[in-house]
Amino acid sequence: MSTYPIYGREHIEQGALDQMNTAMQLPIAVAGALMPDAHVGYGLPIGGVLATRADTIIPYAVGVDIACRMCLSVYDIPAERFDEHRRELHAMLLKHTHFGLGSTTKEHHDTSLFDRPEWGATKAIRDLKDRAYHQLGTSGTGNHFAEWGILSVESDEHESLPEGKYVALLTHSGSRGFGGNLASMYSKIAMQNSGLPEEAKHLAWLDMHSEAGQEYWVAMNLAGEYAKANHHEIHGKISHAMQLEPRLIVENHHNFAWLEHLADGTEVMVHRKGATPAGEGVMGIIPGSMSTPGFVVRGKGHAPSLHSASHGAGRRMSRGVAHRTVDRHAWKQMLRDHDVTLIGSDVDEAPMVYKNIHDVMAAQEALVDVVATFQPRIVRMASAKERPED
Repeated sequence: MSTYPIYGREHIEQGALDQMNTAMQLPIAVAGALMPDAHVGYGLPIGGVLATRADTIIPYAVGVDIACRMCLSVYDIPAERFDEHRRELHAMLLKHTHFGLGSTTKEHHDTSLFDRPEWGATKAIRDLKDRAYHQLGTSGTGNHFAEWGILSVESDEHESLPEGKYVALLTHSGSRGFGGNLASMYSKIAMQNSGLPEEAKHLAWLDMHSEAGQEYWVAMNLAGEYAKANHHEIHGKISHAMQLEPRLIVENHHNFAWLEHLADGTEVMVHRKGATPAGEGVMGIIPGSMSTPGFVVRGKGHAPSLHSASHGAGRRMSRGVAHRTVDRHAWKQMLRDHDVTLIGSDVDEAPMVYKNIHDVMAAQEALVDVVATFQPRIVRMASAKERPED
């Protein structure tokens, strides 16, 4: 079995290590890395980075929610004015964000994405186009969110944002039913007659020279553009309502595969499942939880990590365990202590179900520099009645 770097080993459960070990034994595996937020997923663990031969791609190593991503809009509103506008900001989240498995919108801000020729590329894409159109500007369930908070820029390192504190909007969502259906379809195709043992069955790959491989590549990249447009729809509506353009937008996605090169020049397919690009100078966002800080970061281009970093704090307990063990009173008190207003969600997304974000960040100091810190203040997530899909 090939060796691979593990960042924050002390924070990672054995199940995630076992899954990564299995992935590294694949005949197409070239290199890998495990981020400090890693936990068990399907096939590749969440927080796993796997480089395979450039002519292969693993749908389950990309993930079910293709191109799930983060987007941060920073407004030129001083942080001290937040409470003055709190009721108004709360109302904007209620009006312009929509959560749930079947959530749709009736009004759109920008639908130009649907003019792209890729929407006619395959029958699967064509069949899902209407659904994608109606879900543009919506968010899923589970750990997806839209939240207002305070962004603290600690130095003048970022040329677009001087040192100070700003009101900011942060969202986490993906490619909705469009990406989910494509992921399910091509994962099944990959798994047909793969010949892999039971523990590796979800790591079945597609040959990029095959019809299915080419179709999936087009579909995955279109899902990436759709997920990006999905966030821009939400942020665009809210900016329009505020009559204020963001001073800065930072965004990045995970659950994706990129054709990249290793340090020795070898071309590979880099799958980042619940991990984000952190190439030299690449900006990204690493959220914490509904009451703990997130971080705007700049990648250092650390080659052993395959130019990657974590995509969040990472779960430390399952949803089932959370429902059985988390004290609801303690959860509510934690929100009050941090001055967080919560809309929706349930105890399975409480801050205590996640790893300590400060430990996770300390474990990846070699991978990213922190540019700014984001503290949530008003958080919206799906209703507690919704089935989590992340």
